[in-house]
Amino acid sequence: MPAHHGPASGAPDGPLSPRARWARPSPAAAGAVLATGTLSVALASAGREVLSWIALVLACAGWVVLAAGFAVRVARRSGDPVTPAAPAAVAATAVLGLRLSALGRQRLAAALLALGAVLWPVLLVTAVRRGRRRGTPGSMFLSCAATEATAALGATLAAAWSVAWLAHTALVLFWLGLVLYCLALPRLDVRRLLTGAGDHWPAGGALALSALAGARLVTADGGGVYLWNGDDDGVLRAVTVALLVLALAWCVVLAVTEAVRPRPHHDGRRWSTVFTLAMTATAALDVATAAGLPWAGHLGRVLVWVATAAWLLVAAGTVRSRVGVRSTGRR
Repeated sequence: MPAHHGPASGAPDGPLSPRARWARPSPAAAGAVLATGTLSVALASAGREVLSWIALVLACAGWVVLAAGFAVRVARRSGDPVTPAAPAAVAATAVLGLRLSALGRQRLAAALLALGAVLWPVLLVTAVRRGRRRGTPGSMFLSCAATEATAALGATLAAAWSVAWLAHTALVLFWLGLVLYCLALPRLDVRRLLTGAGDHWPAGGALALSALAGARLVTADGGGVYLWNGDDDGVLRAVTVALLVLALAWCVVLAVTEAVRPRPHHDGRRWSTVFTLAMTATAALDVATAAGLPWAGHLGRVLVWVATAAWLLVAAGTVRSRVGVRSTGRR
């Protein structure tokens, strides 16, 4: 579950013993699991099943390590496991549930939804309380992402099982997530767009996840269950498309600022960049189906490969940084 968030730099803290590494995952661990799980969903939506399975296995392995480390920290009471970035773990849990649901593993996906629903209020309240300061964009937007990911999984299971109350609950979470986004946006220091190490990217990723949740709510209406009347459905579709357009606009802004002010050095917070690209691709593919927008589908399939390339780059940087830490520790 939530990883301990390290120094502001996002760089490794230094060599740790195997026991310490088990109880204290790297600062970017939750972000890596979230990004990898999201990429798995995106690849599956684009029809790349083999690559999606590889990403899913990696994400599940990382999730298990996070969960074990979190349990150890709680059992030993070795520090507070809840940090401003902790909602990334809830979002990662829900995203894995989305992929498992697509594979027909509805009971397992429901178990992840239940787990996320239990952890979500505690982690959200704590993270928002600690993130109430300017210049902490990732933590605030991840609170929105955790809420919207839970809504998306709830809507997905509601469609699979034709359960109206679950869809209505997901709709409440969908609107709550948008409220959290509106509360987070004024706290974003725009200078971070030119200086941030990647933790500012969830400003776009949270919107993309909101669009995904909206698309899942739209498609949940049907299959023998009546959820929304015509006006409600029209509003939901319009908001969903608008959220996708805003998410795409954010990606353009973020990409331009990266080009204007390149930041080639590796930083663990770069997993937020991968998450945003992969989630935008996923949202575009889902909205294309839910709202009948072919252009969104074409764009989503292109973004899937952009997200895959970004994943490979960040993963390679992570491996190099860990190898460097080990080499330094042996000297």
